[in-house]
Amino acid sequence: MRPGKHLALTGIAITGALALSGCGGSGSGSGSSAAELSVAASYMPQPVSADMAAGFLTITNKGGTKDELTSVSSDSAGEITMHETNGGAMEEVDSFEVPAHGQLVFKSGGNHLMFEKLKRRPEQGDTITVKLKFAESGPLTVEMPVKSATYNPSTGH
Repeated sequence: MRPGKHLALTGIAITGALALSGCGGSGSGSGSSAAELSVAASYMPQPVSADMAAGFLTITNKGGTKDELTSVSSDSAGEITMHETNGGAMEEVDSFEVPAHGQLVFKSGGNHLMFEKLKRRPEQGDTITVKLKFAESGPLTVEMPVKSATYNPSTGH
């Protein structure tokens, strides 16, 4: 075999191997398939009670995979529980699904957070730091402003 022909065959073999190696990974691990979480519209109405308050927010997932909110914590409260409202009855739940390409909304009269055993009563103008933990995604830290007890956001929640 001539030296030039051997070199050409080697080049074709390398090119073929590179093309084949690219086939296996196309589509696996693409960034759009993972959950992409963000939080907006968070607030706490100024509590009327000295030891308990409600909290509201919206978690948006722009990713292609659902996730699950599993716990909420804050240095401002001894405990934060998650509740849903069904037929006017409030029920504590252990987690909430954050759907792929969707939202989990906490609003007055619906899903909400209950801050229990408050270390001090939050006043309008304060900001409460809240940590949200998820089944798959890393935790998110949210600054939740304390609004007037009658605050009604323009977003409807």
